[in-house]
Amino acid sequence: MAIRSSLFASIVLSCLVATCYGVTFSSLQRTLVVTASPQQGQVLKGGEDTITLTWSLNTTFPTGTDSTYHTVKFMLCYAPFSQKDRAWRRTEDNLEKDKTCQHKIVTMPYASSNNNFTWTVQKDVPTATYFVRGYVHNSHDEEVAYGQTTDSNKVNNLFEVESISGRHVSLDIASVCFSAFSVVSLFGFFFLEKRKAKASAAK
Repeated sequence: MAIRSSLFASIVLSCLVATCYGVTFSSLQRTLVVTASPQQGQVLKGGEDTITLTWSLNTTFPTGTDSTYHTVKFMLCYAPFSQKDRAWRRTEDNLEKDKTCQHKIVTMPYASSNNNFTWTVQKDVPTATYFVRGYVHNSHDEEVAYGQTTDSNKVNNLFEVESISGRHVSLDIASVCFSAFSVVSLFGFFFLEKRKAKASAAK
């Protein structure tokens, strides 16, 4: 009975801490094995290249570890090199304040194996060095575990994204042609006006 009471108190305390202070990254277990298709140092172009993710439960954990797992949310996360001197990308242990992972890839129902998803890198993803992290949520949408494509120090299996301005070559060509046409039209207008003035003076 005393053991049950102690366990219940521990659970209640954990819930109160999570509610009052938010979930901390350090409190989560890395129970997912996550891999991504980009190679170390590979450069991906926004709006063109894709990332294929695969993930599964790490089978070294005891049976029942994933009993509360409900969904998995995958995010594109900044590597330390791209966080330096950028407070708006800083890492915080409190996940409500953490700015490491800002670009959502996908949220999917949890399954312990045979999971994959292919995502096209969005055009608005900033040029930077990244990795992918997946947060496991329970039915209350609380983070309870995670997995990521890099090591704990976030130095291996990193890749880069090269953003694009959103302008297309065809638009640039059209803009140049329009500008040139405007200049020619302007000179044509002055030329005709000058001829009219000379004709009027001759009369």
